[in-house]
Amino acid sequence: MFIKRYDSLKQRYHGIDFPGPVGLSAGFDKNGEVLPAIAALNFGFGEVGSVTAMPCAGNPRPWFYRLPKTKSAVVNAGLANQGSQRILARLNRIRPSVISRFPIILSVAKTNSCEVVSEKEGIDDYVVTARRAKKSKNINAIELNISCPNTYGGEPFTDPAMLDRLLESIDKVGLKKPVFVKMPVDLKWIKFNQLLEVIVRHEIAGVTISNLFKDRSRVEILDDLPDSVKGNLSGKPTWQVSNELIKKTYQNYGDKLTIIGVGGIFTAEDAYAKIRLGASLVEIITGVLFNGPQLAAQINHDLAYFVKRDGFENIHEAVGVDAKSQS
Repeated sequence: MFIKRYDSLKQRYHGIDFPGPVGLSAGFDKNGEVLPAIAALNFGFGEVGSVTAMPCAGNPRPWFYRLPKTKSAVVNAGLANQGSQRILARLNRIRPSVISRFPIILSVAKTNSCEVVSEKEGIDDYVVTARRAKKSKNINAIELNISCPNTYGGEPFTDPAMLDRLLESIDKVGLKKPVFVKMPVDLKWIKFNQLLEVIVRHEIAGVTISNLFKDRSRVEILDDLPDSVKGNLSGKPTWQVSNELIKKTYQNYGDKLTIIGVGGIFTAEDAYAKIRLGASLVEIITGVLFNGPQLAAQINHDLAYFVKRDGFENIHEAVGVDAKSQS
């Protein structure tokens, strides 16, 4: 398959060369089984996972419920994955030539199990996978998913003090790869900022904004959604809130944290909006489910046009321009 690359979309962050700004979000390739195919679809990078120290069957099915009018999916997978040891072994078998220009981010979470609910057990679970990933030749970066809402024990590491202790333990692993933190979407800025204040005290390269939306009462749902359907909302319900968090994070920490923008991207206009608000990179997943796997190629084509139209030489020049004008 022919891969179209655009010089105006190439960027380098934390020693990693990204051939394009559009990546595949965690949750699609849970076990690292389809990365070569993803790389051939004009994605600039891809996430695997979220993976956990122990294998996990996930929550009872169904895991997904489509809301086409709302441009959303109800997600309740519960971190189903084969465990980081098996998944990393699979990733290490991929020939370097296949992914030579396709950075891989490993999304790491704590195992969804009633045996992993205490703070110590949760931290130890993250650390086990981080140590395994440290040795992996094909992992370029690591993302700590602290905001998966469909698990035993909820989201304990969205508490600033507990997050601080988690990141202290991750610091001690001595990772030579950049580390990102995947953030929740439905915190008010004052609490979201408290997490950022902790993050910038540690060896963290950036943040991924954001995860699933939990409070259905705050979302205009245009489809029939029975109360019996469990899970949380992806796609457009996260759009406005994630954009606001991206903008405020860039305005306050743009010199300290690289932002990956996620949530409600279905078009190049959507991706460009997040970039202009402060996201250096963006990720898609629900848009792929509804619009098809060619979406990354379509977005890249149009982003290259927008860059030229707006008088930029590289898309990096567009990062945060709207956030700066609104500060």
